[in-house]
Amino acid sequence: MHHFRHIGQNLHCESVDLAEVARLHGTPTYVYSAATMAGNYTRLARGLGGLDAQVCYAMKANSSLAVLRHFANLGAAFDLVSGGEIRRVLAAGADVRRSVFAGVGKTEAEIALALEHGVFSFHVESEPELARLNHVAGRLGVKAPVAIRVNPDVDAHTHAKITTGKSDNKFGVPLARAAAAYAAAAKLPHVSVKGVQMHIGSQLTSVAPFVEAVEKVAPFVARLKAEFGIAYFSVGGGIGIVYQDALASGAQEWWDAQPSDKRPITPEAYGAALVPLLKPLGLKILLEPGRFLVGNAGVLLTRVEHLKRGEGKNFLIVDAAMNDLVRPAMYDSYHEIVPLHRDTTRAALTADVVGPVCESGDCFAHGRQLQEAGEGEYLALMSAGAYGAAMASRYNTRPLPAEVMVSGGAFELVNARETFEQMTANEKVPAFLK
Repeated sequence: MHHFRHIGQNLHCESVDLAEVARLHGTPTYVYSAATMAGNYTRLARGLGGLDAQVCYAMKANSSLAVLRHFANLGAAFDLVSGGEIRRVLAAGADVRRSVFAGVGKTEAEIALALEHGVFSFHVESEPELARLNHVAGRLGVKAPVAIRVNPDVDAHTHAKITTGKSDNKFGVPLARAAAAYAAAAKLPHVSVKGVQMHIGSQLTSVAPFVEAVEKVAPFVARLKAEFGIAYFSVGGGIGIVYQDALASGAQEWWDAQPSDKRPITPEAYGAALVPLLKPLGLKILLEPGRFLVGNAGVLLTRVEHLKRGEGKNFLIVDAAMNDLVRPAMYDSYHEIVPLHRDTTRAALTADVVGPVCESGDCFAHGRQLQEAGEGEYLALMSAGAYGAAMASRYNTRPLPAEVMVSGGAFELVNARETFEQMTANEKVPAFLK
């Protein structure tokens, strides 16, 4: 569910006409709905009713300071994967003491930063990382709280680049080797065994892989509770969102119209399936959703530059590009494309929607049927709140896009469009070239 809809002919985010945002702040610009994020967080927390649960927002999905502060205000902790993300949470005025630090390649400096700020736990990906944690914690005179990431070898049936729970992925310790890893961790003087973690992938649209993974790992978790007195079990993230029919999916009527066996996963269904499996463990339960909380809470606004009519194909050229939203180029991802001004009297247009970057891969959609659009008109790429601005680059010396947050009828620029001077501020021509 989300808060993007046409009111009359114009697309709104909550009560804000998005064309007004585009005119005031230009394009490409990301727009985020505060109400959608709050609604997603609240539904997920309620779906886990009956558990001692903590939602840790996986901020790699969207690390805007405004987004982080919003989730902190709602009660979320954070799933951190770099020293930079730790610093971002602190810069947002939030606390990392309930948050977890994951990632396969934590440096000594990042570990020290996390320990100095009292991170709740480290999600350990390998035996060598345990040794590094023990070394850094010993140097600082503290104990590092840890949970080893157990790889359950469960196929999440998602895109190859976002699956993480198979034995041939780089993440975690195989379940068959996990007992030995815990035994080794328990002997380290500057490590404190605190929990177990798993995460099987991203954009899962069925609850079945979650159930399979929990059923596979839960007996091992119970064993660790008995042996080491662990306090929590992290079940990871991965709840998927609707990309196709994304605009329609914001309405209850759309959800009600879907056949029961075809309905997208919901936080209610997720909770109903997992709570009975997790409650008997008697542990604190952590989960680390990212995309689910922010994906459908954001859109990317763009302006039409030209309609190029070719031999047997049309190209709708817009001012957003793969550097602003890389998901279609990287993952062949689908994003619904919607006019900000809907006019049902216009003819339909079938076109490739492409950006200005000098790459054939700079394409948001192939052969997409759209309302006919002309130069200067605005479009919205839906479901762009996750892995949009967070993965943006300066390719082709294009500035990073602006970001705006909406709450009710108010909106505010939360990240100004990058200037050329900001882009080149740290660069210099060496003396030997002058």
